[in-house]
Amino acid sequence: MKPFGIAMLLALGLMLNACGGGSSNNSGNINGNWTATLTDSSGNPVFAFTTTLTQSSDTSVSVTNLTFTSQTQCFTSGETATGTFALTGNFNGNVTGTFAMTITSGVPSGNVLTLQGNVANNTISGTWTLTGVTSGCTGNGNFTMTSM
Repeated sequence: MKPFGIAMLLALGLMLNACGGGSSNNSGNINGNWTATLTDSSGNPVFAFTTTLTQSSDTSVSVTNLTFTSQTQCFTSGETATGTFALTGNFNGNVTGTFAMTITSGVPSGNVLTLQGNVANNTISGTWTLTGVTSGCTGNGNFTMTSM
């Protein structure tokens, strides 16, 4: 009976690990380099940037190496960014969840870009809103981020 009990415990452990219950399952994160394209409500490109995302806890995301690759008067230097990520599923290696990111301008100060969306594997998509003090630095639309 003892070998049967040990075999059952091992089988249970393997099933839990396969379902995301094991601590060695690291595929539930969004770590890596990402590129983003933001469009207005008509689908015209407005902003583009690259960044590195690192899941630093269950919900917070460290945002580093943020570089706007499109010309913009709203974000010229010294931007800071924060992000959050909530995992809603991780089945067969698929990462899904919600994502939020806020970018605050350094120079000029007072412009804030907010992104809210959903993660599906190597893509984050959703909506963005820009509020600002600089002329022309307001708007909204859709965005897509893909891992590089």
